[in-house]
Amino acid sequence: MKTKIIQITSGRGPAECCWVVAQVLKYFIADLKHNNINYKIIQREKGIENLTLQSVTIQLQAKSLDRFLSQWIGTIQWVGVSAFRPQHKRKNWFIAMYLINQDQEFKINDNEIIYQATKSSGPGGQHVNKVSSAIRAIHIPTKTQVLVMDSRSQHQNKKIAKIRLHEKVNQMQLDQLKSSTKNQWENHLNIERGNPIQIFKGSDFKKNTIVKTFKKQRNTLKKELRNQLNN
Repeated sequence: MKTKIIQITSGRGPAECCWVVAQVLKYFIADLKHNNINYKIIQREKGIENLTLQSVTIQLQAKSLDRFLSQWIGTIQWVGVSAFRPQHKRKNWFIAMYLINQDQEFKINDNEIIYQATKSSGPGGQHVNKVSSAIRAIHIPTKTQVLVMDSRSQHQNKKIAKIRLHEKVNQMQLDQLKSSTKNQWENHLNIERGNPIQIFKGSDFKKNTIVKTFKKQRNTLKKELRNQLNN
């Protein structure tokens, strides 16, 4: 499974752009579900107006993501009249979707974990402290650790410890990502306003299918070929 982090952002855009971010998020999630791509929203930055977003950061997981993201990564345009400022002359609003650089890999290799058996402690009568059934699992790269004494079975405690360690390390990495996305967001404030990858129109936010044809190029090539043959 491949993991990628994307961010949808309004950059320095006004409330209208923040509204577009919220609308695009709905379309994007629907597209993720349609393509059976696992996703998790890991951060939202609310806009000033109700139901608007300055940015949203999403973790994606699938066997292949490049082809899917090629239809989304880039500038996104909405053509419509502002609901916040109906008299505003501007009709074109731009946001962007970016890939976030990942310094962390969201996975743990088994050979990065060490297990230590230790005696259980706490209430339990005569069985406590006689058998080293508790398990401490340590993730070597991050020095993260968990202690499990749920069961009297050392084998069962080891299985539980592994699961909890994965959850703890992943949460730690997500927390680090949340803080780093704010810094990366600063680099994306100046959004390119040309050549949008997606276009939406109207107050109903209807998607405009961009159909690229090469008819003009083909006709030009045919004309050039005829001229060469005539000469």
